[in-house]
Amino acid sequence: MKNIMLQTKNLCKTFKGQQAVNNVSLSIPEHSVYGLLGPNGAGKSTTLKMLTGMLRPTSGEILFQGKPWSRKDLAHIGALIESPPLYENLTAKENLKVRATLLGLPEARIDEVLQLVDLTNTGKKLSGQFSLGMKQRLGIAIALLHNPKLLILDEPTNGLDPIGIQEQRELIRSFPKHGITVILSSHILSEVEQIADHIGIIAGGILAYQDVITPGESLETLFMQIAQEYRKGEK
Repeated sequence: MKNIMLQTKNLCKTFKGQQAVNNVSLSIPEHSVYGLLGPNGAGKSTTLKMLTGMLRPTSGEILFQGKPWSRKDLAHIGALIESPPLYENLTAKENLKVRATLLGLPEARIDEVLQLVDLTNTGKKLSGQFSLGMKQRLGIAIALLHNPKLLILDEPTNGLDPIGIQEQRELIRSFPKHGITVILSSHILSEVEQIADHIGIIAGGILAYQDVITPGESLETLFMQIAQEYRKGEK
């Protein structure tokens, strides 16, 4: 049985009296790809922002490697939420160098992450001229620069063309063998089916399902069944 990298217990977030995340208890196994599924507005991004310290939970608990989460744990967590934080007038290598200098990391680490995300041959091309897929990969490289144990990705294939989606899929699937646990959110069922080995399904801020993905099981059928049950429960 795998160790648990990250766990939440009855995690809640309320905005102006509106419950966005309601008693969510996630369990993320080490060296896995965990897909957090749900329609837009279900509470996925809010949950991920709490895991990365961007939002403070209203109540509940987050455990990282079995201990209560603290801001010190961000040294072991990388994240790409929303748009990649790029300086578009700099090359891929220059973007990474800025962050490596801020973090006090050796320059050798820059070449390592560029190789990992397959951006070693971009040379003097400015990141503002990159395709959306390349920008996403550079954003992931920035998130990986400090060698995190956990990588959190919010809708990583959003807006990509089919080639970009395929490249991103292969990249994410490669991370567990490099010792990196991945949590990714998505509303695209077919993508999660091909990337993740564990899933959680959020509906209306509630974690309605969590389990290992069973080979041959239709994720779409499962998702629709859970979504319909949730709607019935709302009435």
